[in-house]
Amino acid sequence: MTEPHAAEEIRPFVVPCRRLDGRAPLRWLAAGWQDVRRAPALTAAYGVVIVLVSVAISALAWQLGRFALLAALLSGFVFAAPLIAVGLYSVSRALEEGRSPRLSDSFRLVRSIPGQAAVFALIQMVILFTWSRSGMMVSAFMSIESDDARSLIEFLAVGSAFGTIFAALTFSTAVFSLPMIADRDVDMVTAVVSSVNAVLRNKRVAMFWAFLIALITLLGFSTAFIGLGVLMPWLAYSAWHSYRETLDCSVWPKLQTSRDDGSLRERE
Repeated sequence: MTEPHAAEEIRPFVVPCRRLDGRAPLRWLAAGWQDVRRAPALTAAYGVVIVLVSVAISALAWQLGRFALLAALLSGFVFAAPLIAVGLYSVSRALEEGRSPRLSDSFRLVRSIPGQAAVFALIQMVILFTWSRSGMMVSAFMSIESDDARSLIEFLAVGSAFGTIFAALTFSTAVFSLPMIADRDVDMVTAVVSSVNAVLRNKRVAMFWAFLIALITLLGFSTAFIGLGVLMPWLAYSAWHSYRETLDCSVWPKLQTSRDDGSLRERE
């Protein structure tokens, strides 16, 4: 009875992370693709949802155009995206544990994290709106002369610098935190801080991983969203393996979705 309590007392605020080698992202992609092949039905089901949601958001954004409406739309997407991702992580998690992944297990896991998803959405929305406001400030304070190439270059350089900072912040807070809350009983703040810490301690690998994610995502959009149906689940499965290799969460309670156990949460 006292062992779990003792484990909580010595639990660190930041989840320990491992040092990664340069080929780690390629291993994650390979492992993720194996999960795609081992769970084709669930992958296809989630893929259809992802394509439909992506098309719907793009169409509405194109038609609405107004900032307030678009912001509300993005707010809903930022909340829904981690729920979809957690559902996909549960597939890789089940395969890793030697179980056959089921859609019902994904739903059970998703229903257990709405509070964590709300915290994550709030963090991402703060970053998103700050990013948007910084872009407005750059446009307001830096004028572009039609016949001055230097002013255009300066505008693009400053805008790109701000964009890079906020993109890196978004990536750092999400890359390992979302898979972690799909696996462990941990609060979102700890997961986010641990994710940022792991990125800072593996900067080169994280940059390579971010580049691969951006490249694969761009490829999905270039296929008129259809490719997202396979590429996004593949990236989600790969993200699960990246989390498992990077963070050592052994002292945190594990979330259970076993069909033989009615309880969702169980101590390891």
